[in-house]
Amino acid sequence: SGEPTLHARIGKLIAGIKRLTRIPVAVLTNGLLLSMRDIQDALMEADLVLPSLDAGDSDLFRLVDRPHAQIEFDAMVDGLAVFRERFTKPVWLEVMLLAGITGIRAEVEKIAALARRIRPERVQINTITRPPCEEFAYPVSPDVMAAFARLFGRGASVVSEHRPRRAAGSGTLADGDILALLTRRPCTARGISKGLGLHLGEIIKRLDLLTDRGAVTPVRKNGSVFFETVRGA
Repeated sequence: SGEPTLHARIGKLIAGIKRLTRIPVAVLTNGLLLSMRDIQDALMEADLVLPSLDAGDSDLFRLVDRPHAQIEFDAMVDGLAVFRERFTKPVWLEVMLLAGITGIRAEVEKIAALARRIRPERVQINTITRPPCEEFAYPVSPDVMAAFARLFGRGASVVSEHRPRRAAGSGTLADGDILALLTRRPCTARGISKGLGLHLGEIIKRLDLLTDRGAVTPVRKNGSVFFETVRGA
């Protein structure tokens, strides 16, 4: 386990594996070090490389991936594009989306634009399926994930196994309840959850659908994501 490109002899390790077996060697990497020429060279013997791209700009990149301070978002993206040009075998780009953060159409469009520049053979879109270590991390609903996959064009697919959470409250959730609350004031998903007495995961799913319909819009304020209604929607 761990990031393979941090191994000082990753190139020799790949070569050694290929001498032992004919099974193809796939390298799953966060892609942060692919801007380094020696790291690119070390992966050339692999049969498949799967780097990650989880954000479309520097701010969300730092929020979601928490890279080392010396890792620059633009340099990382440049490295992915250069590696794709040099690597003669398949590259599959992995994209992890978080509801209300990167799982927003405007943010996904940014990631899709970068993916078109990198030109991977496939784009695999995922969302969290196990309990996250961050309170802000919640899964994107399956319907919204399918819609987001279409933004990447051919070769994109959803690979996550979604496990829906049951609502903790006993009431039924109506979109009108959320919209009525947001009409009075912008709220975070957690605030809506507390205000309506329903499970945060269920609120996130409804907000995903309302955002996709253009009924609400997310706005980042002071490090938090607030949702507000769209006038005329």
